Amino acid sequence: MHSGPTTPLSRRLEAPTRATPRELFALAMDWWTKGERFDIGRMAQELGVSRATVFRWVGSRELLYGEVISKLFEDALATARREARGEGPALLTDITQRLLHHLVANEPLRRFVRQDAEYAMRVLMSKSSTVEQRCAASVRAALEEGVREGHIRPAMELDALAYVIIRMGESFLYRDAITGDPPDVESAITAIRILLTAEHRP
Repeated sequence: MHSGPTTPLSRRLEAPTRATPRELFALAMDWWTKGERFDIGRMAQELGVSRATVFRWVGSRELLYGEVISKLFEDALATARREARGEGPALLTDITQRLLHHLVANEPLRRFVRQDAEYAMRVLMSKSSTVEQRCAASVRAALEEGVREGHIRPAMELDALAYVIIRMGESFLYRDAITGDPPDVESAITAIRILLTAEHRP
């Protein structure tokens, strides 16, 4: 604290710095990694802004989770693509297999599903889920690249194929929440390989 008279600059320097949406996202990522459930009120307090401000930034708690999990998916997909080998359907299958193994091994994601399976499925798989929409868009982009380079000739329209692949992966990845059985990556990959190798017949 300054002694003596204050100036406009000194008052600004002593005032708390206003947080930004980027800082909220960084906080959410930190809480996600530590297993802290998102609490908009606590987050707002930690950032020094109002709850209304945080809700204006994120829309809802579900959408904030969606942003964090979408980033997790993007990072895991990028890693899977770097590590994958092969070409054509074999390459896409290898990417998918590595992606699912990365997600199965992600403890914050598994913990999120264990804590409240019904809520987690709503965030991950509901009609309004930004996670599923973005995952499907990423898978479609990979399929489109495969078609453009002549490596695959899918028997299904790309939007439909991307959706089926995502749903197939989700069904086996989150089996513990859906049926009580453990995740089964190998069965998911077998089914996805069949979809990718089924070629369009003119």
